[in-house]
Amino acid sequence: MKYCIECGSEKVALEIPEGDNRERFVCQACSYIHYQNPRMICGTIPVFEDKILLCRRAIEPRKGYWTLPAGFMENGETIEEASVRETYEEALAVSVKPQLYSIFSLPHINQVHIFYKCDIKDGKFGAGTETLESALFSLDEIPWDELSFRTVIQCIKHYIEDVKTGVFPVRSESLLLPPQELEEHK
Repeated sequence: MKYCIECGSEKVALEIPEGDNRERFVCQACSYIHYQNPRMICGTIPVFEDKILLCRRAIEPRKGYWTLPAGFMENGETIEEASVRETYEEALAVSVKPQLYSIFSLPHINQVHIFYKCDIKDGKFGAGTETLESALFSLDEIPWDELSFRTVIQCIKHYIEDVKTGVFPVRSESLLLPPQELEEHK
């Protein structure tokens, strides 16, 4: 961090504020503490007639790979609103009956990915501005080698398992990197 967002000073240092237990950027001019917290990625696993709707990414990272519709939560939104909005923005699909489905913590990139399971209104979908194309895939047609992110892969794997039992529990897990990859990631 180069500048304080409160006063604009260049005197920002990494230190542990009094009463805290983590290093934070603290302005040496006005004492403002800059808390940096994980970003929320919200999306859906949209389903129509036993098929999953996937979007081919038109943007980096992982441009050209298939993904579930998802993106950053905006201020003033609930996680459900963000998931529904992202589904419409990326796939032009209206989410019906969204139900919280999976929560993935990714501490190595300071993100939490949250997916809702939902139906697609009238089976209508398309490609938004961040999507090259979108398509419905049956469970045996999933393009595993062309999926964009570990959270997308894991969410779809859980869904396929749950379809077999007909029970769709809310899942919460951490997707940690092995120690050698974590060092390379830094």
